Amino acid sequence: MQINHDTRCALDQAVELLNTMADGDTPDTLMSVADLRTYVERNDVSGVGTLTEEDLRAVREVRERFAQVFAAEDSRTAAGLINALVAEAGTTPQLTDHDGYDWHVHYFAPDASVAQHLAADCGMALAFVLVSGELDRLRRCSAPDCRRAFIDLSRNRSRRYCDSRTCGNRLHVAAYRARRRESEEATPGS
Repeated sequence: MQINHDTRCALDQAVELLNTMADGDTPDTLMSVADLRTYVERNDVSGVGTLTEEDLRAVREVRERFAQVFAAEDSRTAAGLINALVAEAGTTPQLTDHDGYDWHVHYFAPDASVAQHLAADCGMALAFVLVSGELDRLRRCSAPDCRRAFIDLSRNRSRRYCDSRTCGNRLHVAAYRARRRESEEATPGS
């Protein structure tokens, strides 16, 4: 799947926003305006001014709607969710070049809130994934104790685990140790 730099950045922002949700033993990491400011700065979200409690509430709502897209059973359901999200954000596609970046498209209005910004840009990035027939690339980690979101951009669509917790490595080591234990128990005199 080929995607441009801006779409990739928006997809990464959506995934990171989803991964601020509570997950098992991991608490919600988007609980305060300071947490939102950290997310905005870490993801280099442009055009964001002063953040408020209302911004936090609205971004948490957008986050929940992204979770619904990732959980959608089929492309028609996902399309409906994305269409509503993008329409409510009041998209206003426009070409821009700022902060040393060459020409690219912003889908949010110049005076958009941070929630509208994320809904429009990330929503459009998710729309591009769906239009490409690649909705199945929106995934959750297969590790039993992890449900972090990720986008499988591997060539053969084989990625099953998130990056952040080394889930795949942990499960592979556990499986290896279990096989080794079984082998030692099956071999008399070990």
